Amino acid sequence: MLTFILFIIGFAFLIKGADFLVDGASAIAKKLKVSDLIIGLTIVAFGTSAPELIVNIFASIQGNTQIAIGNVLGSNIINILVILGISSIIFPLIVTKETVWKQIPFCLFVTILLGLLVNDNLISKNNGAGISRIDGIILLLFFIIFIYYILKNTKKFIYHIS
Repeated sequence: MLTFILFIIGFAFLIKGADFLVDGASAIAKKLKVSDLIIGLTIVAFGTSAPELIVNIFASIQGNTQIAIGNVLGSNIINILVILGISSIIFPLIVTKETVWKQIPFCLFVTILLGLLVNDNLISKNNGAGISRIDGIILLLFFIIFIYYILKNTKKFIYHIS
């Protein structure tokens, strides 16, 4: 019973925290004259992924790597299918041309890259599959490329408004 009560309390804090995060991110976007998409791709994405990062770090340290993989894949499936689905039912979502031709293909590319990296047996004919340290470095390099792209577009967007 205590577990159920703590779950409900935690869920209430999660909802209120998400509300604070969205309000704060929107305020930052307006103050810096940055598009909501850029804020969503950076601040909101970091804020909502921070708990997943902590879970994955603890899972990896304890040797529960399948929890880390399942957490990432499950989160992405829920975000794309359930969250976008429910959000678009409530209010239709407008997707810009840049999102369709740049951000979505990048997301698709990284998903395919992850699939290739995790399937070592496709490349080196090993029987095992996993994400090695080198694979982690490759993924982090693509993250840096994406952040560079976002920052470059943010500056371009700010200069066009000023």
